[in-house]
Amino acid sequence: MENTLVDKTFRDSNGKIVLAEMPNPPLILWIVASLLTLVFTTGKINIVLDFVANGSLFTWAWMELFQGINYFRRALGLAVLIAMIVYKIQ
Repeated sequence: MENTLVDKTFRDSNGKIVLAEMPNPPLILWIVASLLTLVFTTGKINIVLDFVANGSLFTWAWMELFQGINYFRRALGLAVLIAMIVYKIQ
């Protein structure tokens, strides 16, 4: 199989096209914590949940950026990191 840019962008080491995978623990934690912030909208619990959600999303994005299985997943990690930074500095 020829190793083109499209192959490097969307295929894993087995040659399968991979755009999405089962969520890993940091992504699951982010989803749960984010949903709980909608339930607990004020108080210290909201602050803790927001911290946990942001920390787990950062961890997921960092892992994708440096350990992603293809260029698409690595670019997705970088995009999420940039979006988090932009959102937090506004």
